[in-house]
Amino acid sequence: QQSGRKYNLFLKRRLRIDKRHQSKDSIFFRDGVRRIDFVLSYVDDLNKEWEKKLERRKEFESNLQKAGLELETEDKKESEDGKIFFVKIHAPWEVLITYAEVLNIKVPIKENDIPSTVENPLDCVLYPLRLPENVMHPEPDYFTAPFSKDKQELYLINDESTFFSPSMRNRIVNYILTRCPYGTEEGKKKFGIKRLLNNGTYTAAYPLHDCQYWKKASDPNCDSERYTLYMEWARFLRFYKEQPLDLIRKYYGEKIGIYFAWLGFYTEMLFLAAVVGLICFLYGLFTMDENMSSKEICDPAIGGEIIMCPLCDQECEYWRLNTTCESSQYSHLFDNVATLFFAIFMGIWVTLFLEFWKRRQARLKYEWDLVDFEEEQQQLQLRPEYEAKCTLKKRNPVTQEMEPYLPLTSQAVRFCISGATVLFWVSLIIASMIAVIVYRLAVYAAFASIMENTQTLQPISGLLTPQLATSVTASCLNFVIIMILNFFYERIAIWITDMEIPRTHMEYENRLTMKMFLFQFVNYYSSCFYVAFFKGKFVGYPGAYTYMFNRWRNEECDPAGCLIELTTQLTIVMAGKQIWGNIQEAIVPWICNWWGRRKARNNPENLYSRWEQDHDLQTFGALGLFYEYLEMVIQFGFITLFVASFPLAPLLALMNNILEIRVDSWKLTTQYRRPVAAKAHSIGVWQEILNGMAILSVVTNAFIVAFTSDMIPRLVYYYAYSENEDSPMSGYINNSLSVFQISDFPDRNEPNENPENFVICRYRDYRYPPDHEKKYLHTMQFWHILAAKLAFIIIMEHVVFIVKFFVAWMIPDVPADVKAKIKREKYLTQKILHEYELEKLKERLCQGDKRATEKEFIATEGRMELSRAM
Repeated sequence: QQSGRKYNLFLKRRLRIDKRHQSKDSIFFRDGVRRIDFVLSYVDDLNKEWEKKLERRKEFESNLQKAGLELETEDKKESEDGKIFFVKIHAPWEVLITYAEVLNIKVPIKENDIPSTVENPLDCVLYPLRLPENVMHPEPDYFTAPFSKDKQELYLINDESTFFSPSMRNRIVNYILTRCPYGTEEGKKKFGIKRLLNNGTYTAAYPLHDCQYWKKASDPNCDSERYTLYMEWARFLRFYKEQPLDLIRKYYGEKIGIYFAWLGFYTEMLFLAAVVGLICFLYGLFTMDENMSSKEICDPAIGGEIIMCPLCDQECEYWRLNTTCESSQYSHLFDNVATLFFAIFMGIWVTLFLEFWKRRQARLKYEWDLVDFEEEQQQLQLRPEYEAKCTLKKRNPVTQEMEPYLPLTSQAVRFCISGATVLFWVSLIIASMIAVIVYRLAVYAAFASIMENTQTLQPISGLLTPQLATSVTASCLNFVIIMILNFFYERIAIWITDMEIPRTHMEYENRLTMKMFLFQFVNYYSSCFYVAFFKGKFVGYPGAYTYMFNRWRNEECDPAGCLIELTTQLTIVMAGKQIWGNIQEAIVPWICNWWGRRKARNNPENLYSRWEQDHDLQTFGALGLFYEYLEMVIQFGFITLFVASFPLAPLLALMNNILEIRVDSWKLTTQYRRPVAAKAHSIGVWQEILNGMAILSVVTNAFIVAFTSDMIPRLVYYYAYSENEDSPMSGYINNSLSVFQISDFPDRNEPNENPENFVICRYRDYRYPPDHEKKYLHTMQFWHILAAKLAFIIIMEHVVFIVKFFVAWMIPDVPADVKAKIKREKYLTQKILHEYELEKLKERLCQGDKRATEKEFIATEGRMELSRAM
């Protein structure tokens, strides 16, 4: 019986092969002429909704044909699993030219005659990084103008089938699909493919890739651009090569092209920051042995004789300062003079990055015909969801047409619910951070007790202090909580943004961006802000410690400072996020696709059609780029807001981004369906977020250097309190530790044991000793240091801000040569259009057209002369 089934299956496949002699791995209709611009798929399941879905499909497809689109259906018997129907859509020439005018698509009118820029003298050095010319510039450079049906002879139309690129064609078809009606339900007019996908009428809607990524298409009419992108861009072995941005833009559209242009530029600029950060780190490494503070801590005659007060109440014992010898040496790697230099450098680097990106963006806008592109053309169009959900209409004062609108009261209620939801989730993050702080306080005493009493930990006790052990475990716990909260909030943010019913696509993206960024900002950075600005600042002193919830004693910093703990926190969260992000982006889609294609692996190529191959891929949703930008902007925050504590952060980011570019390109080219092309002339609201973070980074780094590092106390001691001219920093450790008389301990704080009968212990602070009349009050040196810290913050902020604004003023947003090219192109385009109109008018006069008056001819000629003069 089993052999009989196999034989029947073989006959079925044989019949399918005989029925179609040509391969189904094609991007054309059965006639081999009409190109497939879009594919819809559905499953004909016989459930309760079956008849309703069938009716919707019939109505929708009928309306698509009325709009001029041509359809061809593949029966489910032809599909791999025998369940899925595929509707192939082709946009004929008449439809393309109609909607090209509606969408204001620019098309070629004349080949660009502006000479290319002067050759770069470094071209011979950079040659190994270059890609072939046909990959970098797949099309000639043209002057362009918005398409008009009435002026078709004006444009360079050599072949109607290839005049509009596949990305333009799928953008036009998608525009029709999102607005095509499919009937009336519950008294409301229903339309749009998105709604049909949501209610299960169709299972997928997507444009086709032009070939398989690992080999060229057999059809000579196919450009095989996907194969070229994979070979030249999406493979990791090409990590050192430049990106083929023009080809990316041609295949995927400007919106995806601008993302990869920004990511590539950001990675290039990171190279400079990474080199300077590495130099600062090496400076700390090579001067470790010269650091007087760690020398004194490690010296048995100094650090070995200093008895420190217990780290927790009752359970902890007195300890000697030299037990933190190794951690104090490692803290010098990041807490040194180079830290200050690097913090100032990064403040200026951020400005250079943002200003030079504006120039790069301006050049791309010219090269990609986006100079006159206005968001109204696409982004400011009403969302279909807005049109569907808003039943009330009012007259637009500009167009005088009736438009749907959302009443003010409804908007207010929705915003209140949205704001309350966001506030609740931000409060939840803060509560989770407080829970992590409580964990740190609760386990700190346990770690201190275990490390003092466990012999097996003695060999590493110098390196793994209780503070560091607590910091590492708390950072790991915090990272896990961050990932869990992210998982839930992403869905909540989309839900509340949908509930607000934003009017336009731009509004929708901007609102979602601000919600997600606010949440991610608090989620990822709150723990770093705690360690940088709160930990160890409100400890009190022995006998008068401060407590959280009157139960857990606040944490103290390591004797070498809190900066090493901030470095640990930053490294774990930043590195963990990047590793987890790459796993999510690359491995998860690959496993899903491998599982989905497992049944089709052994089938011949002419049975596994191009539309089925793409159907089995993952969907690159409307928010696909949003998550990519969000990931990079959060990383940007790590390397700017807290870079004073970790000079190697830009190097980590650089290595991640080199991998990120290839991971993103690989998954987009091989693991995802082809996205619908969309236009964008900038990175949008992300630019403003980056500007805000750049300004905030100056403030945070000034506070980190002043309050988290030990630089200012050391400088004050060096210039005002040092008594040794030959070695000004000797005695600093003793000076920075105050004295406490053990007999003054209250019962709550006093250790259970004091086997060596110590009389005094030391702690980090600047307070008077027990025999002074101002017992345990702050010394004058404390106030000098505080004044120096505040003065440093003011001076550093002002210096960096002045330099930032001066650099921003000095660097024009648009390069001079690009300005000249834009003016030249506008002039030539106007001249060509005016000459065309004049020729048409002459023809009408010659043909005796009464409507073409001599005055009209003179006016047109005068307009040309005026244009030349201008």
